[in-house]
Amino acid sequence: MAGMRGSMRGGAGAGAGAARERSARRTRLRALPALLVAAVLWVLPLPAMVDAARAQASETPSPGGVPYVPTPWPVVKAMLELAKVGEKDFVIDLGSGDGRVVIEAARSRGARGLGVELDPDLVQVSNDEARRLGVASRALFERRDLFETDLSPATVVTLYLLPRLLVELQPRLLRLRPGTRIVSHDFPLGGWKPDATGKVEVPDRAFGPPFSTLYLWIVPAYVNGLWEGRFEHRGRSETWRLDLRQNHQEVSGSVRIGGASARLAQATLSGDRLAFSAIVDGPGGRLRHAFEGRSVAGELVGLWTVAAVRPAAADAAQAAEPAAPTLARRVDPAAQPARQR
Repeated sequence: MAGMRGSMRGGAGAGAGAARERSARRTRLRALPALLVAAVLWVLPLPAMVDAARAQASETPSPGGVPYVPTPWPVVKAMLELAKVGEKDFVIDLGSGDGRVVIEAARSRGARGLGVELDPDLVQVSNDEARRLGVASRALFERRDLFETDLSPATVVTLYLLPRLLVELQPRLLRLRPGTRIVSHDFPLGGWKPDATGKVEVPDRAFGPPFSTLYLWIVPAYVNGLWEGRFEHRGRSETWRLDLRQNHQEVSGSVRIGGASARLAQATLSGDRLAFSAIVDGPGGRLRHAFEGRSVAGELVGLWTVAAVRPAAADAAQAAEPAAPTLARRVDPAAQPARQR
């Protein structure tokens, strides 16, 4: 993330002819008057703008002949803040460049982390800087291909990669532990709607508008499907049956209690935390049922509350009864969860 990569797979085996062509392209760009280059960058389509920016960003190409664009320091700090990085976190930075993201996470937030980078010189620079700042025990940098890196230890993943690489990475990111935070600089993850976004002013940016856009995703638990559980209400045990439909962290569906069913009025999923409510017509009148809990080892575990709805306002509830513990299991526990798209 400390440096935007155009290719993480080229390695040292890139052809000499391709390298000469890239070098020639950079030379031609640098020969243009600065004012003309700035004007062109403003009107180019995004892929062309990125290529031009990458070509100017560094005099020293990576092993594959692809230079990297360092992430501005205000953006580094904003990304760590957006992800709420703390001392219990393990940050993995994919394409770590000079190591500034992982080093800053360790230095200012007490986190641990791993930087993954193909350029051996940058890996050496990063480890040297971590030692100089006294954070080498918490910040490690290794020469690896990001597609061959085990991401499972991460609680936070940081990215500054071109869109085509993000498309390839997205299925792996969705399989990470629920609650893992992913922060991307400038580029979104395809059709996966971010949980939060932000903008950082970068007035001295070398190309494009004078700001950076940040995107945050929280990996959701897999809760799609049919669930069945029980709760206590007025001394009686009742069954609830939930039909959930999931698109990443967006959920909708219906709940059936006794012989009545209703659409979910509110449903939210953040990591492994699920909450929903519904107003159900029953023999005793209209009742607002609500669940708040977590997805744990393939079960929904949490608290169930019931409140009578005032006749004058269908969406206003009277004081609820004390919350009752509840646990739900999938109706077909043997069913394998489909991959999220």
